[in-house]
Amino acid sequence: MSELEPLIADLALILICAGAMTLLFKRLKQPVVLGYIVAGFLASPNMSYMPSVTDLHGVHLWSEIGVIFLLFSLGLEFSFRKILRMGATPLIAAFAVIMGMMLVGTFTGYAFGWSQMDCIYLGGMLAMSSTTIIFKAFDDMGLRQKRFAGLVLSVLIIEDILAIVLMVMLSTLAVSKEFEGSQMLMSILKLVFFLVLWFVVGIYLIPLFLRKVRSLMTDETMLIVALALCFGMVVIASAVGFSAAFGAFIMGSILAETVEAEKIEHLVNPVKDLFGAIFFVSVGMMVDVALIVRYIVPILCIIAAIMVGHTVLSTCGFLLAGQPLKTSMQCSFSLTQIGEFAFILASMGTSLGVTSDFLYPIVVAVSVFTTFTTPYMIRLASPVYGFVERRLPSSWRAKLESYATDEPEPETEVEQHCLRDYLKQTAVTVFIYSVLCMAIIGLVLYFAEPFIARMLSHPWDAVVVAALSVLLIAPFLRSLMLKGNRSETFLALWNGDRFYRAPLVAVQVLRFLMGAAFVSYILGRTVHWIGMLGILVVIFVVFNILFSRGLQKQGDMLEKTFNDNLNQREQKE
Repeated sequence: MSELEPLIADLALILICAGAMTLLFKRLKQPVVLGYIVAGFLASPNMSYMPSVTDLHGVHLWSEIGVIFLLFSLGLEFSFRKILRMGATPLIAAFAVIMGMMLVGTFTGYAFGWSQMDCIYLGGMLAMSSTTIIFKAFDDMGLRQKRFAGLVLSVLIIEDILAIVLMVMLSTLAVSKEFEGSQMLMSILKLVFFLVLWFVVGIYLIPLFLRKVRSLMTDETMLIVALALCFGMVVIASAVGFSAAFGAFIMGSILAETVEAEKIEHLVNPVKDLFGAIFFVSVGMMVDVALIVRYIVPILCIIAAIMVGHTVLSTCGFLLAGQPLKTSMQCSFSLTQIGEFAFILASMGTSLGVTSDFLYPIVVAVSVFTTFTTPYMIRLASPVYGFVERRLPSSWRAKLESYATDEPEPETEVEQHCLRDYLKQTAVTVFIYSVLCMAIIGLVLYFAEPFIARMLSHPWDAVVVAALSVLLIAPFLRSLMLKGNRSETFLALWNGDRFYRAPLVAVQVLRFLMGAAFVSYILGRTVHWIGMLGILVVIFVVFNILFSRGLQKQGDMLEKTFNDNLNQREQKE
């Protein structure tokens, strides 16, 4: 009889413990996530009275896949368009919570005399609430359609995005032992660049692909294709230096804009539940009772800091963003926990050798406790609001009601703010098309140039590379230089007060110069044309791009396809 592989035996033990605990916790009407963590503790080597897993590396690998599926499903449920519709509220609240809780966590660590790096990493761990735990709590309690739940989940998505930036900053700090502003700025710019590139290219290509193969799609093929796209983006994100979970979240957000989003979400849910359970079980395996007893006082203090810090700072953040007091308190009481990002950050600190060994078990213990209390804190928000509201002075209540609004503020009249609106639209247009041009040039120089150099002799290889680069970016370069200069906002400014014509001309000249800069870079990088010859060629190329009707039609067609893909789900609904 053949011997069973250790990983299969471990998986059987994990699922048996998880199944038993979920039934028990469902019976007790407790969060299922907590049951998974308890199952992990029972199956871990720390529990000597029961069978335990033997291949911890394999379990860790399964848990990483679980994080990928959890973030992929989250992206399918909450897209970037939904965040934009929420207005500035999630962004203001997220920044207020992150900055405030980082200070609270850092000072809490200093109070116990921990090292500087332990304190900074603790601040980062406390700054991020648990997306998966709150998501599951809202789902179990039937609150996902409530407005405050939408605000909370929008804040959590922004926190997940900012978490990438925070990880870059902390890893840079760990290596260099000091903040290097230029390196961190480049990392943030890199993040923004790839976010825009992936979203624009994904929205353009993926819905087209799904429409072409729709007649071939069954439930089985749809699931396989969706997971292929998810893990393909995971590989791409890892290759450019981001986390695998972040790549999964981006692909989920792209697929959320397609008409197949609900079907994909339905098909992925069973797989997500399986691997998500393994992830939370692996978290429970990190619970060490001896270390918890040893550090019980710091654990209790950190729990208190999370409870008080999040309720106060988050409430202030949502009030500052223009939300009513009740909505602000419901949101803040929902954020009183830490979760998966804290584990990722703790692992990073340990692997880099900059944090102490005791920090990980402390964070796990705090997470277990705050996971258990999350549903109760959500339910506690309304009674506490009633208590606070009855004791607030009437003048304070009136000021809060006059300041707060449940809906985004209406658009300002175009006649009063035409210039500001035009500049904002132009900045977005120039940025997006600049990203696309840079990506195309990079791909040509990295992939096509070596191939063409092997096929052709010098200098024809450089001429072909330059021509190919200019040809590929031409539609986007024309939009970068001309898009929006015949819009209603532009014409209203141009035909109105003559005072506005100077800034309009200056902006247009700057756009022409940016287009010329792209062409100049290509010529200088490939054929090395400089001086008068280079200037004449740049002027000739830019002139032809500006006055080409073929490029205009091509650009309009690309933009129409993108907008149709972006809005197809709303149009279907």
